[in-house]
Amino acid sequence: MSGRVRQVHCLAALLLCALLLIGCGSALEAAAPQAQVTGHMELIYAEQFSVDCYDDGSALITIGGTDRYLLLPEGAEPPAHDRDAVLLRKPLQKLYLAASSAMDLFLQLDALDRVRMTSTSENNWAIPQVVQALESGSMLYAGKYSAPDFERILSEGCDLSIQSTMIYHSPEIREKLTELGVPVLVERSSYESHPLGRVEWIKLYGVLTGREEEAARFFEEQLRQLNALQTVEAEAKDVAFFYINSAGMAVVHKGGDYVAKMIELAGGRYVFEDLRRDDSALSTVNLQMESFYAGARDADVLIYNSAIGGNLDTLAQLLSKSELLSDFKAVQSGNVWCAGQNMFQESSASAGMIADINAILSGQASELDELRFLHRLR
Repeated sequence: MSGRVRQVHCLAALLLCALLLIGCGSALEAAAPQAQVTGHMELIYAEQFSVDCYDDGSALITIGGTDRYLLLPEGAEPPAHDRDAVLLRKPLQKLYLAASSAMDLFLQLDALDRVRMTSTSENNWAIPQVVQALESGSMLYAGKYSAPDFERILSEGCDLSIQSTMIYHSPEIREKLTELGVPVLVERSSYESHPLGRVEWIKLYGVLTGREEEAARFFEEQLRQLNALQTVEAEAKDVAFFYINSAGMAVVHKGGDYVAKMIELAGGRYVFEDLRRDDSALSTVNLQMESFYAGARDADVLIYNSAIGGNLDTLAQLLSKSELLSDFKAVQSGNVWCAGQNMFQESSASAGMIADINAILSGQASELDELRFLHRLR
């Protein structure tokens, strides 16, 4: 047999072996058992996430109907199912939390020790336990969401970054964290249409921390408190909830979200109820002051949002942001309130916020300047 013929035979033999190996691999893959779904997390109000549980101990988390995360048990190998999902591994112990409203839910789960880093500095927290953690060094400030300290995040071995929807304004930050091997989960509780939908996100954090039972018990208690809340019946009044941004525009929540629902449950009418959601992936909308004037001038109550707009104490501070506000009915009647930082940071206390708004609408707060979550502008 010539050398050339031997080469052809060898190549043919190698090709045959390769085909056999490929076929064998396909057969093994086909024979490999697939994990089976054993249950779906029961949710009452939350619509922005879901959790499917598998018989191999993994859990598939879906956020906003598109972002998928597969949470694996400790030491488990990546399974064959849901290969397109972002892999997360238990235990998640070094979180970078850039969604301040979620912090209170970790606190209620007694899982504050899982949050190693935060995007909110010490002097901007209204939760004493978080301030104490930052003072002691058990929690670290790692830069705001739009300018994180990547070096610190990496050196601390961050295993998950939980971001608010503000990260949509800085997509390059999300991309950079992903490139560095830090998974990013965008929590969308601000898109929930019911205030208890926001609170129900505690069930997701219960899954991430292995405290599902504690989360279920806590949410049941919040349901009980809301059902037991006795709001004083009052003549329906119009309420505007807003802040003025650095560009001089009024930023308001869209109708149908949790803020509008809290006002409704308190007995009021949200004046921008007709501003419905679109495809912009934002829960708020910027209005020129002329448009805000037209929609809110006759509102009975104004509530200024301090979470982003900054705290106000006086009507003069408010009017310095826009002279048009001096014509507003609520300004002239002295029925202007400011929502403190704790309204958003104590996200588990929705029933208390509803009670505060009801106290204003029913007249119970007529002689008061300070409520749990709101204070009157003097």
